[in-house]
Amino acid sequence: MERQSRGEEASQVAVPAGTATRVPRGHRARIRRRTAVGVPALVMLALGLWGLDRGGMWRDEAVSFQVGRRTVPQIWLLLHDVDAVHGMYYFLVHAVLAVHPGEVVLRLPSVCAAAVTAALVAALGARLVRPRVGLWAGLLYAVAPMAGHYAQEGRSYALVAAGATGATLLFVRAVQGASGSWVAYGAVLGLTCWLHEFAVLLLCAHAGSLALARVGGRVWRGWGCAAGAVVVSLVPMVLVSRGQAAQVAWLRRPTAITAEELSRGFLGPSGGVYAVCLGLASVGLAGLFGRRGEITLVGVALPLTVAPPAVLMLASQASPLFVDRYVLYALSGAPLLVAAGAERVAGVVGRLRPGGRTRHPLWHSPFVTLTGVFAVALAFLHQLPLLCADRDPGARPDDLGAVSRVAARELAPGDAVLFLPSQVRNVALAYPGAFRGARDVALAEGPAGSGTLYGREAGARKVRRRMARLDRVWVVADPDLLVGRRLPRSRTERAELAVMRRDFTGEREILRGGMAVRLYVRKPMEPSAPGRKPVRVG
Repeated sequence: MERQSRGEEASQVAVPAGTATRVPRGHRARIRRRTAVGVPALVMLALGLWGLDRGGMWRDEAVSFQVGRRTVPQIWLLLHDVDAVHGMYYFLVHAVLAVHPGEVVLRLPSVCAAAVTAALVAALGARLVRPRVGLWAGLLYAVAPMAGHYAQEGRSYALVAAGATGATLLFVRAVQGASGSWVAYGAVLGLTCWLHEFAVLLLCAHAGSLALARVGGRVWRGWGCAAGAVVVSLVPMVLVSRGQAAQVAWLRRPTAITAEELSRGFLGPSGGVYAVCLGLASVGLAGLFGRRGEITLVGVALPLTVAPPAVLMLASQASPLFVDRYVLYALSGAPLLVAAGAERVAGVVGRLRPGGRTRHPLWHSPFVTLTGVFAVALAFLHQLPLLCADRDPGARPDDLGAVSRVAARELAPGDAVLFLPSQVRNVALAYPGAFRGARDVALAEGPAGSGTLYGREAGARKVRRRMARLDRVWVVADPDLLVGRRLPRSRTERAELAVMRRDFTGEREILRGGMAVRLYVRKPMEPSAPGRKPVRVG
């Protein structure tokens, strides 16, 4: 790939007194680089803020929200039981929600992180090729539906993507000989891995980039020391999280379909955008190798895009661990590949002239840059329906805000409530106002005091005794559990279902946000013969 010429970095040129002052060449180059980095960040920020207040959190966001509102000692207690992998993020959310506890504030760190990531993607393209390549790549990242989805989610994944992309930029600077960059690289990547431990797979991508660049032993040693420090710092997290592996027991082995879906998420879920981006990325692969010891844009972008997902998918064949959001940071490489291909195509078109000896005069003009920006705008418009749909709370697996609004309307003070399974209690923890005054039938100890996500429930016998004193109870539940398509996991849940089916009848059901809110009323007693106990009807 053709790199930005050294002439663009030239110092200011003196001009005779009294003549019109020209903008120095070096100054123009700085303006182009800053524009290339700043515009994608602003576009990503605008798209991230668009529709940020969806009016409802889904289950994972609700966990971030209710855990972030606990005290620091309570969060620390929780991490000994579950979610150690998200510990640093929870402490960050605690500080953010201390300013104002709300859904929009919860998501703001992700929006800002996504804007930073778009800027860092652009910075990589500008540094390794030229500003217009960075501009195209940054804009492609900003309009990607997958990037926009996690930019609007109150979880750690957008922050991990920003940290990983920043570490990649520091990696490039270190390979190119910038002093102190290996230390900064190790520090940033180490902190990123503590936000989510699967960010450590970025080391596989960077090792691949070094191999493709055929660097010397000095560079390998510098990278090896930084990588070793990152791995050693992560050992405590790995040891603790291994003991909490039951949290991801729901995952399944990834298949070829999983890989195809991830590819479409990276390059564009709509067919036309995917085909064009895939074609340009393939063209860009022609610039994979540079001179010996020289790192290229494609040599960075290809391993970044492929290595982390591929390693995690392979590992998941033995022990399922793969979810696309765990490797969201790999998305940063895909726009760089596409922009590299677009730059190569522009170079070919610029040389199309009879005889093929002279470049087209438009080759170095803003026309080429604006053509690429226009193409990204077309991709954005093509995917606009997907972006609009993603701002609907129904696009998430569930909508606890919708469930809470039903509860606020239907429940009266003193009403009994049952949550099935216990994880559904998340809605009451995230939206406590909707359940104010209601009695939680199964709860024995609250979440904050017990150091758990959803609290500790009473035993099956105690829950049966409590339910025996009820004439009516509201049940907030997974609909599949109520109709038998899903089996209860604990003895308490089995006891609750058994008592409801035997002694209660469902009066009415409201389905909202992927959950059922159903009122159960005790069955009437059937008259019995003298000397015999009455039996319940049904």
